[in-house]
Amino acid sequence: MILRLACAWASVAAFLFFGDTLLGQLGNPLPSLLVFAWLLGVIVWAAFGVVHEAEDLAHRLGEPYGTLILTMSIVIIEVALVGAVMLGAKGAPTLGRDTMFAVLMIVLNGVVGIGLLLGGLRHFSQRYNLKGATSYLAVIIPLTVIALILPNFTTSTDDGTLNTVQAVAFSLFTIALYGVFLVLQTGRHSMFFQEPEPEKKAEPAPRVTEPDEAPGEAPHAPAGSALLQVALLLANILPIVILAKSLAVMLDFGIARLGAPPALGGILIAMVVFTPECIAALRAINANQLQRAINLCLGAAASTLGLTVPAVLAIWGSPTPTWSSWR
Repeated sequence: MILRLACAWASVAAFLFFGDTLLGQLGNPLPSLLVFAWLLGVIVWAAFGVVHEAEDLAHRLGEPYGTLILTMSIVIIEVALVGAVMLGAKGAPTLGRDTMFAVLMIVLNGVVGIGLLLGGLRHFSQRYNLKGATSYLAVIIPLTVIALILPNFTTSTDDGTLNTVQAVAFSLFTIALYGVFLVLQTGRHSMFFQEPEPEKKAEPAPRVTEPDEAPGEAPHAPAGSALLQVALLLANILPIVILAKSLAVMLDFGIARLGAPPALGGILIAMVVFTPECIAALRAINANQLQRAINLCLGAAASTLGLTVPAVLAIWGSPTPTWSSWR
């Protein structure tokens, strides 16, 4: 943990003081590749640190708050990367849409599919709360329609774009829908996102009370301060946010130099941001915690649509060129 933070903040210092020199090597293939590998490796490593600290908080707070902290942290990283690329390259107006499409494809199709397959092969049968999954899908479907489908059918412009009123309205609708979902998720319907109790079998034998444990007392929580864990979580997030601008410059240059489609940037950002969370979901499935894995995957999709759309619209400004244009 200390080594990861040291490398992350040392990289931040290097790019703050010598960024012009490092990014000035973009014309040379080998130095450019080395700088890109260094920057990408540090960001991904720090993202693993974010997931680790968020998982510690998740064990302390329980569901659904633990998963919510992790998804919110990942969304912060995603918005930082998408915003940095969009602000640095006005020629990539569809990057936000491309990133969200990539997130949905990677998380909902790839990770959920692989996880269910591996979980079935290892554990044969796993428990999860169907009400929680259907609740997630009930909010993901309208958010997807609002963010990724409906803008293509607007008639205020000729190229499938949003005007100022539509951008503000879409942002408000998206935030309101996701906000209501969060209230229900953390309130009266929080039990939908917790693993169901196993079927009762024979009554277990009475547990022997340890001498220093009072009857009915829950096991002690892991040592450490929740405030310290929050500080460590922020310490892992901040380097990613600061280094996002430098990564955006390299991504924009590389895509333009290779002549690759702009959607490649969205795919790369989605892979960088969600690889640690996807690995955490697969580890949860391997540990027979399917409910936590589903909360991570579907929660990532919902938070991406619910929070990234307003952020991208605010970053890009109004009108928003080719936000959802398929032409």
